[in-house]
Amino acid sequence: MLIEQCAYANRWRRVSPAAKALFALSGLVASFAASTPMAAVAVVCLLAAVTWIGAGVPVGRYLRVAAPAFFFLATSCLSLAFSLNLNSDGQALSFQLTPAGLQKVDEVSGRSLGALAALLFLVLTTPLIDLIALLRRLKTPEVLLEIMILCYRMLFVFSDAVHDTLTAQSARLGYATSRLALRSLGGLAANLTVQVWQRAHDLHVAAQARNNDGPLRFLEPTFAHTGRDVALAAAGGSVLIALAVVLS
Repeated sequence: MLIEQCAYANRWRRVSPAAKALFALSGLVASFAASTPMAAVAVVCLLAAVTWIGAGVPVGRYLRVAAPAFFFLATSCLSLAFSLNLNSDGQALSFQLTPAGLQKVDEVSGRSLGALAALLFLVLTTPLIDLIALLRRLKTPEVLLEIMILCYRMLFVFSDAVHDTLTAQSARLGYATSRLALRSLGGLAANLTVQVWQRAHDLHVAAQARNNDGPLRFLEPTFAHTGRDVALAAAGGSVLIALAVVLS
């Protein structure tokens, strides 16, 4: 939900999704073109600055969205940095920090952070409905788009069900003590399982009632300055890729 709030509230909400996707793709290419940690860090900083300053996404929300990916990247880097060392006698195991492992960490973490910054720029500035419209114009298979739409809808259904159930439990002092909180959490999980199952079944019945005839369509917004936006995005992306190559 936090991602969607940023996508609808940022300053570049009315910028063409094609332009933002082109700039994000350029950032991804620049991340892989950066062969040194300094170049990768420069790409990450520029992409983050464009998201914060240009689009106006708050830094706190940006970091909250990126936190799970940072944690996953940190654990992956630890597994690359340390190697399992088996002693010659075969009796003991030890972890060893090697220069080759540190070099791999520098390369992988820099490029991964650059790719993450490019992806965050796209998703935090573009609502999913606009992205689906763009993918449809790019001839993406309709089956994949319908799966994205249904998953997107079910996220909001799940969020509403959690909010309503928590409000009802809190009104009855369901979290007054640790024992009541544990019992309330169990009831919450059971209630959510039933609600999501029932709503998914209702959605399936509704799809069968219309014989699954044709793709799911939504009203798509129009963007007045698509050509200008794409040209600016192409220029900015070219500068980003050139900078990554020069610094490498």
